[in-house]
Amino acid sequence: MKNSITSFIKKYFLHFNALSLYEAAKAYKNHIQNNGKMMITIAGAMSTAELGKILSKMIRKNKVHIISCTGANLEEDIINLIAHSHYKKISNYRYLTPDEEKKFFKKGFYRITDTLIPEKQAFKKLQKHIIYLWKRAQQKSQRYFPHEYIYQLLLENILEPYYNINSKDSWVLEAAKKNIPIVVPGWEDSTIGNIFTSFCIKKIFLPSIVKNGIEYMMYLAKWYKQETINNNNKIGFFQIGGGISGDFPICVVPMLSQDIGLDKTPFWSYFCQVSDSTTSYGSYSGAIPNEKITWGKVDKNTPKFIIESDATIVVPLIFAYILNM
Repeated sequence: MKNSITSFIKKYFLHFNALSLYEAAKAYKNHIQNNGKMMITIAGAMSTAELGKILSKMIRKNKVHIISCTGANLEEDIINLIAHSHYKKISNYRYLTPDEEKKFFKKGFYRITDTLIPEKQAFKKLQKHIIYLWKRAQQKSQRYFPHEYIYQLLLENILEPYYNINSKDSWVLEAAKKNIPIVVPGWEDSTIGNIFTSFCIKKIFLPSIVKNGIEYMMYLAKWYKQETINNNNKIGFFQIGGGISGDFPICVVPMLSQDIGLDKTPFWSYFCQVSDSTTSYGSYSGAIPNEKITWGKVDKNTPKFIIESDATIVVPLIFAYILNM
């Protein structure tokens, strides 16, 4: 297409971070075209930044095969789905005073950069229905991963009456429809995770009804072994931001090969990180990809890219290129 985003990138993204973006997008596309599979890891506030508008398309077009995300990104996509019209945009968020921030708090708003999320229409609404699922699981002595409870909410149409945006723009809903595996390390570090913890402290729920991080690593290890060693698939790793959503799953390869002793475990076959973090002050999130060679996560020949820029700008462009938009 003459005036497409793809053609624009090809013509103008020729140097520095722009060239890294172009090369990473080409390599991602080539990886998928050669029957590879891709893990996407989602950190930061990408769901509130409405990444779902294009990530959902990537999921529908089979460009994403497994996801690792923070508990915040898991819940914030759903909150956006059911409460978006109640959000408020703050264009001058860099210049807010402490007094102004306190006023937002008293009015029941939580701020994420330029977006105010209403507690009542968002978190309280979601809380009401997920408590029902926790109660049901406890009564039946059942246990599920955090994302499986969310999948139940969506696939049982419990939240459908509240849909507040085009449901096709929810990446979690699209993932649920395809039953894409999701890993949510450190889920307790989220609003719904905090709420569940409070109920456990009050002895209303047993902590065991929500499967934990060790079980998530076991779940991921089983998936990776099945896909690579048993099915001979190559798995790529596309990391949005830093933090636990990326650090946790990338370790499955050295864990399988070094700790379990599966010598034939393939390295990650593609690696790209989009982050504005730097390597100063010991920032692992800003470590260059080659450092991961020494940990047995990627190989010396693995295609490796790092794009030091704002993920809210870079990621939609890469996805648009892959989708040939």
